[in-house]
Amino acid sequence: MEVEEEVSRWEGYSDWRNRTAVKGRHGGMLAASFVLVVEILENLAYLANASNLVLYLREYMHMSPSKSANDVTNFMGTAFLLALLGGFLSDAFFSTFQIFLISASIEFLGLIVLTIQARTPSLMPPSCDGAMCAEVSGSKEAMLFVGLYLVALGVGGIKGSLPSHGAEQFDESTPKGRKQRSTFFNYFVFCLACGALVAVTFVVWLEDNKGWEWGFGVSTIAIFVSILIFLSGSKYYRNKIPCGSPLTTISKVLIAASVKCFASGSASNAVVNMAVSPSNHCVPKGKKEEAESQGEVEKPRQEEVMPPQAPQLTNSLRCLNGAADEKPVHRLLACTVQQVEDVKIVLKMLPIFACTIMLNCCLAQLSTFSVQQAASMNTKIGNLKIPPASLPVFPVVFIMILAPIYDHLIIPFARKATKTETGVTHLQRIGVGLVLSILAMAVAALVEIKRKGVAKDEGLLDSKETLPVTFLWIALQYLFLGSADLFTLAGLLEYFFTEAPSSMRSLATSLSWASLAMGYYLSSVIVSIVNSITGSSGNTPWLRGKSINRYKLDYFYWLMSVLSAANFLHYLFWAMRYKYRSTGSRS
Repeated sequence: MEVEEEVSRWEGYSDWRNRTAVKGRHGGMLAASFVLVVEILENLAYLANASNLVLYLREYMHMSPSKSANDVTNFMGTAFLLALLGGFLSDAFFSTFQIFLISASIEFLGLIVLTIQARTPSLMPPSCDGAMCAEVSGSKEAMLFVGLYLVALGVGGIKGSLPSHGAEQFDESTPKGRKQRSTFFNYFVFCLACGALVAVTFVVWLEDNKGWEWGFGVSTIAIFVSILIFLSGSKYYRNKIPCGSPLTTISKVLIAASVKCFASGSASNAVVNMAVSPSNHCVPKGKKEEAESQGEVEKPRQEEVMPPQAPQLTNSLRCLNGAADEKPVHRLLACTVQQVEDVKIVLKMLPIFACTIMLNCCLAQLSTFSVQQAASMNTKIGNLKIPPASLPVFPVVFIMILAPIYDHLIIPFARKATKTETGVTHLQRIGVGLVLSILAMAVAALVEIKRKGVAKDEGLLDSKETLPVTFLWIALQYLFLGSADLFTLAGLLEYFFTEAPSSMRSLATSLSWASLAMGYYLSSVIVSIVNSITGSSGNTPWLRGKSINRYKLDYFYWLMSVLSAANFLHYLFWAMRYKYRSTGSRS
């Protein structure tokens, strides 16, 4: 009877009451379904404000266009970068369950602050007196940014914990569990798009027509309801027990390897420390002694010959092997073979992460200049006039259509064709997304050539009149862009989660969001460099002029396409040399 009970436990996982999780009772698709519903509401609450925040800062807080755009970029970039903090805390000290609840509560508090300010005239800057508008300042400005960055902190924690929490619900030791996990990541992006669709249509309409207190209010209610739904699934979750700081392990291995290299001149003669076997590498705190008393974990004795199944140092990144020396320079720098190999895995993933930043840079460019292009075109569909700010609807809808098709048609066909478990490997999927981003920028350049051609033929280059060409041409580039986002984001989330060491999964998954933040920052840098170079010697910069019709956007889009192609070649260099470590990831 005791043996049957032991087999039914999820080792290394607990339920919400901190008791050992039980197979058949905790985890599975039902538990992950709560996470998917929560993601719809969470992304709705975030994007409802982020997508229209420039307008709020400019028209209601009376900020200058450049300052409002810069503040929004900083807000969005900070939110995604803080996902790294959420992921780190989920791995090191708290469970993903706890981090989500803490982060959602912080975002809820920030939204309450913003709602109160938007609803109370005395907390807003005074109304414009003729042409003069007093920009928000002092305590009112402080209240604005306290609210915004509480939201950013909450969003970061949620992004760093929620995807990992959902993925942890599946049994990766079985093919069925791994396939369900892959489906989860596809539908996670689908649900993200569902929330975005409501945000950029219904909530943005409320903000523009009913007032910003309504928009902030809807976001506040959405995040509150998401907390209630998340809590309602508590009894079904299996929560991974944190194993300590992954940054401590990474830092210790890198420092130990460096010290050993300088001390001996070579790490090749190191006698490795085999003190930790795979079975007890991440034994939850408080359970190691119990496991040892039951004979589940053998206590290594000095001069004991370790069993063959102990981890072995690999030949890749051999410069780190010296960190596993049996006689470290200092006891605080003692590293096990498993720790060294885990750090190697993380370092091998970083080039893949770096290669996705360019794609997110393309996303940022299209979300800014494309809106300006559409504003100069005919935005009517029949008798319905579409606001240019609603252009994000196109990639969102494409993602919602493509995600189920990919999961239910493309992947099953690929599995049969390749006779492999995944059908399409993680890196192949990311690569497809990068290729689609190249095509997106090329299509954007061709569309801009057509748009400017119409403006020239009609003599409207310097006019603010609407061009007699439909804005639906812009939807073509969004078709490729939405497809690229689906392939790359879902592929990255699954790649980082499955390939990262179990003690670093939340932190590694957070790199997907950090890539998005860095893409936005890089886009601003590229625009500045292009204008600086092309504006030298008295020439007009490519991305400046009396109107967008005078911009050389087509040149800029071609440049982005070329840079994306070069980035793809760089990606191929690393992807072709990468060796998967996780079961079911190999082609």
